[in-house]
Parts: sequence; structure tokens; C-alpha cells
Amino acid sequence: MDHVLSTHLFVSHRLTVALLERVWLAGIPAVEIFCARQHLDYRDPAQIRELRHWFRDSELKLHSLHAPMYRDDIWGVSGPQSVITITDPVQGKRIAAVDEIKRALEIAEAVPFRYLIQHFGVGEEEYDDRKLDAAMSSLEELNLFARQRGVEILLENIPNQLSSSERLSVFLAQTHLDLNFCFDVGHAHIMEGIERAFEVMKPRIRSTHIHDNDGVVPILPGTVPAPSGAEGVGRIPAAARPGAGDFRKAGKHLDGRAKNYHPGCREPRGRDGGDCRLVV
Repeated sequence: MDHVLSTHLFVSHRLTVALLERVWLAGIPAVEIFCARQHLDYRDPAQIRELRHWFRDSELKLHSLHAPMYRDDIWGVSGPQSVITITDPVQGKRIAAVDEIKRALEIAEAVPFRYLIQHFGVGEEEYDDRKLDAAMSSLEELNLFARQRGVEILLENIPNQLSSSERLSVFLAQTHLDLNFCFDVGHAHIMEGIERAFEVMKPRIRSTHIHDNDGVVPILPGTVPAPSGAEGVGRIPAAARPGAGDFRKAGKHLDGRAKNYHPGCREPRGRDGGDCRLVV
């Protein structure tokens, strides 16, 4: 099983080859790059070219890309028009969101990667049948676009009324879309619980986000215990646990915020920084 570091940890900083080199020197074999324009500007040909040349000669692998959530480079602060969501029932807005995600997918033409991690709506979004219709139309188009570039789209469970484990599973059963899941442990812990969510999503899990919280508020110290580094992710079922690996030692080569990196470490999320995540 592969251990992958999400660059969400450094999301408030521009993604540079120097940072990627430090990740590799830390003993981490692959990354999931978070598409946020202040971090990875998928509209910037110069940054994409730089990454293409670096990955071509590097042993560090690009495992996956997290789809963009905002059009701006200040984490959505510019206003609601900056939000990118595939569930918008207004056709024009939905098409614009799909086009923005396609721009991110085009990175695969320069730097190949296996998965695109896609949110199903936004945080705390309420249920609406019209949003499911919008999501189906969005994903049909995105799935074709992604597969033409060798990428598989994975839907991530996030805290809202559209993308609990059960809602995602029912959505795929009803639409017959050929998609799978990224199982987010921290999000499941906030929602229906890790064990329950895992059992529902298990047949379609292809990647996992492992991070911690207190089961209520994402940025507070966690209650998903990690007693032995990456191997002891407490409540996550054994079938989804990562293999052995001590990422705490790797942190000395990274940004100071990551010096105690392991699946249980947390930083306040938001405009000034990201949380520590292990992607499996």
C-alpha cells in the first residue's frame, strides 16, 4: 500500500520544485497535489511546465490531484462566485465549474497522475434532488474527459447532506456512473462514524485520506488515535489502514509545521495553512 503526502499541508504557499524535492528527501514516495491557485495555479503554463520538467526527472510520483474548490487565489474570500461545485442546479454556473475542473485535469497531459479527488458539493450543503441531477450531468462529462487522459475520478465523502457514505453509494447505484471513492477518515469521523462509513463505501474505495479531528470540529485536536505513527490509525478498519511507516522522522526535512507529521497531527485549516494528511 502506497503512502502519499497531500500538499494541502502547504496550501497557503506556492508549490515549488524545491518543496517537492524536500518531500522526496523526507522519504515520501508520492504526493497528492491540492489544486488551489495560490498553491498550484492550474491556469499558469509556466508553473505547469516547471512541474513537468521536474517530475520527468524525479523519482517522486504524482499519485493524485485534488480538484479545485475555488476560482480565486485567496481560498474563496473574493465571494460566492469563486466557489467551484458540480452540484449547482443553475446550468450556466455548473458548466463553468465543469470547465474549471477540466483545466485542472489537463495537467495530466503534462504530468500523468492516476486519480482526481472530487468533492460532491460544498461543506454543509443541504440535500436537493436538483443538485443530484446537476452532479450527474457534471460527472458524465468530467468522467469522459478524465478517462481520455488516463485519470480516474474518485468522489470524496465530505460533511454535507449530499455526500455521506450512503448518499454517495445510492447516487452511483441510481445513475450507474462508473466511479469509485476516496474515503476520508476525518470526514467520516465527523459524520456517521468511521466504521459505518467504511462498510458502506468499502467496495468502491480506491484511495484514502487519513487525518484527525475531534469528531465535531475539523480543526480541534483529534480523537482518532494514532498510537504508532502511520500504522496505528486507531478506528479505521484494518483493511483500509496504511502499511508501516514513520512519517514523524520525515518531517525534519519539511516545513517546520510538519515536524511532527503523522496521521494524527492537525493544523488549523483555512487561508493560512493546511492540515497534515496521509493519502493511501
